[in-house]
Amino acid sequence: MDEVWDLVVVGGGPAGSAAALRALQVRPAARVLLLDKADFPRDKACGDGIAAHCRDELALLGLPDLIADYRPTPRLSVVSPGGTRVSAEAARPNHVVPRKVFDARLVAAARLRGVEVRRHRVRTLAAHGPHVVLDGVITARAVVAADGANSAVRRLIGLPPPPDRHTAIAVRGYADVPEGDDVQLIAMQEQGWPAYAWSFPIGDGTANVGFGMLLPRLHATGLPGRQVLHGRLAHLLPHLPARDLRAHLLPLSPGRPRPGAGRVLLAGDAAGLINPLTGEGIFYAMLSGRLAAEAAVQAADPLPAYRRAMRRSLGRHLRTTDVLARAAQSPGFIDAAIGVAATRKEVFDLLVEVGLGKGTVPPGIALAVLRRWLTGR
Repeated sequence: MDEVWDLVVVGGGPAGSAAALRALQVRPAARVLLLDKADFPRDKACGDGIAAHCRDELALLGLPDLIADYRPTPRLSVVSPGGTRVSAEAARPNHVVPRKVFDARLVAAARLRGVEVRRHRVRTLAAHGPHVVLDGVITARAVVAADGANSAVRRLIGLPPPPDRHTAIAVRGYADVPEGDDVQLIAMQEQGWPAYAWSFPIGDGTANVGFGMLLPRLHATGLPGRQVLHGRLAHLLPHLPARDLRAHLLPLSPGRPRPGAGRVLLAGDAAGLINPLTGEGIFYAMLSGRLAAEAAVQAADPLPAYRRAMRRSLGRHLRTTDVLARAAQSPGFIDAAIGVAATRKEVFDLLVEVGLGKGTVPPGIALAVLRRWLTGR
């Protein structure tokens, strides 16, 4: 048998890099290989938002200062489909860091820690007893598949992609803003709902701007996707003409597949881990990558261990977002939630926690939103 790796990670984004970094944290003598089809730095279409929970993951991985040179964006402004606005300071500020920078720093940190990084596109995968063989030449005791929304590894182990009804599509670009702009904006649109535009200032005089909607809603327009996405972004943010526009798919968590098969574990976008309310995925990616690595290098049977760890960490939260995603099919529900948040700061903080982290909704707050939704008051 060829040289055997304790862990092979496919994909060098936040999920894959977190997996590689964590594996060597918990087993410093482990042999870890990180594969990606691209060289770093490379661009990745994304909203670039780094939530406070991501910083917690960075600290746990021993990288607390990885984005310390980027200015936090403390304020968040949200406009509901019906025009209700709430603007407040987040309990914990977020950051906006271009993925070209963020991902490259994570990969560099993994390399410094002892991970071998190779440019390689995975085309075949086969199970051989307690090992997995990739492309006939790379043998691993376990594999973490973190190769994105269109995961080749997920396809190779026979798991289907998330269905269209649980998939969103977004277009992302960059626009010039005043250097002092420190407010993240989300502007929702009732037409084709669920749909919204965003502007996330980076702190250098530019902002990540974009627009996203569900894939079936886009198809229902009967128009070219570029025309719809670019046009609605320009309509909702007319003061922020965007450049470098790129589209990307977002596999939402209500449609997530099984978390793996055999000794192959799915993490991040490959596992369909995108928040259906906000499109946030970097925190889910880093958390799932870390948990997958822990299971891969510590458990005799990694998949059940990974499933249990995910259930402990995200189970209640994902069930919450599943329910909220169904309720949010009505724009009136979102109007009600934003309306309550505009008058109660603790509700605003909770919505941020559910949308960007792993929060759940207490019954009292759920009742307040439901009452406003049903009565219009």
